[in-house]
Amino acid sequence: MALWWRLRARLGYGLARKLVRSRWLVAQPRAWRWMEGQFSRMANLGYVPAQSFYGHLLMFRGTGFGAREEGLRLLRQAAQAGDSKAAYQLGVSSLAGSATQEPDGQEAARWWTLAAQAGHPLAARKLADLYRQGGHGLNADANLAERYSRRAAELGL
Repeated sequence: MALWWRLRARLGYGLARKLVRSRWLVAQPRAWRWMEGQFSRMANLGYVPAQSFYGHLLMFRGTGFGAREEGLRLLRQAAQAGDSKAAYQLGVSSLAGSATQEPDGQEAARWWTLAAQAGHPLAARKLADLYRQGGHGLNADANLAERYSRRAAELGL
């Protein structure tokens, strides 16, 4: 029976990912709630691409502080599982800070390092800039800046 529910969740998620491209359907509250339910279900089942997608969705489209916090939680799970886009976004969020947390350069460097190692070119570029300038609790380091600048070039930036 559990296999049936997982299959149903995957099918619903796949359909919702296709339907989210339709502006008209996304504008329909009932359809949007159904799609969000599919994204949430797959994210809670531990499917890393769903955690990353739904985390980004909550960060940028969610309403309220709770949605942002849930988005960050899902992005953390996806990043720890190796998703480079999630790790990059966590670095951006760490450096930007929030109403409850000051900007943290060390935390941003940690997430961007994970993203750069996973092949995210913009994370390598941002990391090089961060080490070049320092700030927000992170000391400038020219050697690391050059290393990540080379990594960004290797990745196509």
